[in-house]
Amino acid sequence: MAQTVNKSFIPDLPKGGPLAEYRKRANFDWKDLKLIFEEEQTLKTKYRVWKLLEEDPLFTRSNTNLPTNESKRIAAMQMNHMANLNIVPDEVYNESITQRHKYLCAVNEALHAYSPSLSVKIALGVGLFNNALIAMGTERHQKYYKAAWNREIVTCLAITEVSHGSNTKRIRTTANYDPKTKEYIIHTPDFEAAKAWVGNLGKTATIALTFANLYTPDGESHGLHGFIVPIRDPKTLIAYPGVLVGDIGEKIGLNGIDNGFVMFNNYRIPHENLLNRTGDINEEGVYESVFSEPGKVLGAALESFSAGRIGIMQESVNTLAKAAVIAVRYSAVRKQFGPERDGEDIPIIEYQLHQWRIFPYLAAACVLRVSTFSLFESYMSAIERSQKDSNGFELLTQLVSELHALISSSKPHITWTARDAIQEAREACGGHGYLKASRLGDLRNDHDPSCTYEGDNNVLGQQASNWLVRQWENVESPVGTVDFLNRKDQMMKRTFNCVSKRWSFDHFEFALECYEWLLCHLIQKTTKLIGEEKSRGRNTFEARNNAQVYAARDLIRAYPEYYALRTFKERCSKPDVSKEIGVTLHTTYLIYAYWSLEKHMTSFYQGGFATGSAFADGVRKSLLEYCSQFKNVSVTVADALAPPDFALDSVIGKADGLLYENLQNEFMTNEGALERPRWWKDAVVKQQIKSKL
Repeated sequence: MAQTVNKSFIPDLPKGGPLAEYRKRANFDWKDLKLIFEEEQTLKTKYRVWKLLEEDPLFTRSNTNLPTNESKRIAAMQMNHMANLNIVPDEVYNESITQRHKYLCAVNEALHAYSPSLSVKIALGVGLFNNALIAMGTERHQKYYKAAWNREIVTCLAITEVSHGSNTKRIRTTANYDPKTKEYIIHTPDFEAAKAWVGNLGKTATIALTFANLYTPDGESHGLHGFIVPIRDPKTLIAYPGVLVGDIGEKIGLNGIDNGFVMFNNYRIPHENLLNRTGDINEEGVYESVFSEPGKVLGAALESFSAGRIGIMQESVNTLAKAAVIAVRYSAVRKQFGPERDGEDIPIIEYQLHQWRIFPYLAAACVLRVSTFSLFESYMSAIERSQKDSNGFELLTQLVSELHALISSSKPHITWTARDAIQEAREACGGHGYLKASRLGDLRNDHDPSCTYEGDNNVLGQQASNWLVRQWENVESPVGTVDFLNRKDQMMKRTFNCVSKRWSFDHFEFALECYEWLLCHLIQKTTKLIGEEKSRGRNTFEARNNAQVYAARDLIRAYPEYYALRTFKERCSKPDVSKEIGVTLHTTYLIYAYWSLEKHMTSFYQGGFATGSAFADGVRKSLLEYCSQFKNVSVTVADALAPPDFALDSVIGKADGLLYENLQNEFMTNEGALERPRWWKDAVVKQQIKSKL
């Protein structure tokens, strides 16, 4: 039985209009579907944030491209102003760690929907900084934690260097301990070792949590450690002596963020600025390692280094949804051609090719929103467990390893899907999609770095494939994402004929069983390739490197797709899902499943799962059939995914569906549209004086 929820906090859609024809075809309330995709409290938080921003003049959007420095100035002002809005009231910090994180994630998603630059600045300067502080610091660093929360300081994380990003073991910034003065001497040996691409550092950061190699007076290196390093005077923003800091310059997108570089010249900081949770240097200059509660350290490390990736996944799902919403609303209003030469044009959403292009991304936005939330809950459960009990360290280690693999594959999958959705939406909206006011260009440019920061997608995925390969011989899956490997011998005997006898193409289990075979096949293939490379004398590094293309890389695409389908199926079976919504969710599942399976067709046939054309024909026929069925609910599904117009901010994707009225207003009112340009004389064709010679 579906639950009755007071939905009045969700603003109503405009009545009537060009989208009404498709909206009335759905036999369920879009608000009910919205509450399937997101929890009530999360939505309430988001709508509260959006309302606060919309009513504040500082957050009024500019209709023109701002100079880079102006974008940075406005983002800095908005960040400083956030404390005045009381978006995160004090009582939030008294909640459980899970509820606190849920609230903060909801705020971050709402801010990101309005301005990715603003949300990233806050995430870097508050969330990620404080997560790292909790993971690596102790009581003596609490003052920085509180100051960051209260916006009293602007902070950043300085990890990446000019010549090394993903390979942190090669970071070359040093921190030598001087026992005479009880100080650390932070030094950058050359430009290649300069900290670079550090968000907030370019113009505004006053404190940098800096990673450097710690050396004791005897010259021994104790590896990377975190240090609280003052960068600028907070009253003047002038860099301290010994600190060369600057802005890296204009980027493709996210120009509200002042990404910077910094070089240290034998720069001294106090002894207590070392983050000493796992190790410290005593008064004699001797390094002392501390591992009193390994479970808590492991949990803190998970929280510190996975929080950013999960945040990116949540933001990318919203970006994916925005692109799909714009494309669907546009296609329901835009009319082109028809069956009769002199007859009326029909909406382009009616065309099979258009449905095949955009509906899978709409379905993906639904499925990945649910799976990302499920992953978030598993992640938070692991953190809570690490804080409550130091026993069961081995199981906790397994849990953290599995979650790390799942996050390391899901982050690439979701960010790549969003990237591709934006481009497809841009093209599906034709020339109007190329208009800046469509916001698809801004979406593309602002989303693009998500594929490389917090772990380059191709590199990050290899961490997931390494874990999956280890499971082939010894399954350690407390989250249960690869439990089926316990039956791998049985799984490998599966064929399309076997699966199709048990399940029809319209059953949830058909796609799941196909994926279980596929994952077994790809893990076995990758494991075999690595073994063959080693038998030829290759070391482990070389063997893994030579098993990426057509093996491990396919594996890390299939793994998060399978997880997404499993978790979405579980969501569909919960009691708050009405019969009417259940039908639409089932169709959504099938579109995403067959769209995803179709990409692995080569592996299914090479691995012997299928022969002949029946499997490929069935998958493709099913995808087209379910896309056709999806047409009548697609606008309503888009409404359930969409943020309010203030956050969507697309002239071609507004909820009122008044495409041409909105375009007319944009054309007529954009700055200088109807004015003669100041440079008109330069454009006038000057009459040529012909020579008489």
